Amino acid sequence: MTDLTAKIPDSLYQQVAALAAKEQISIDQLVAIALSAQVSAWMTKEYLNEKAKQGSWEAFQQVLAKVPNREPDEYDRL
Repeated sequence: MTDLTAKIPDSLYQQVAALAAKEQISIDQLVAIALSAQVSAWMTKEYLNEKAKQGSWEAFQQVLAKVPNREPDEYDRL
């Protein structure tokens, strides 16, 4: 494990401490979970942007044109 020191506003620290206490986990655990979730979201966004660059709107439209235009089945209706 690596230690990380970061300066955060006192109000954010108080929120983190309160949430950690409520969840009955350490502040270190809470920060690791939150940081992991945010990094994962950023990496997912980057991955999807790269995949989108490889796509083609025209090719998507061609595939979509093959789908029959009909009402959804009863179990698929909102």
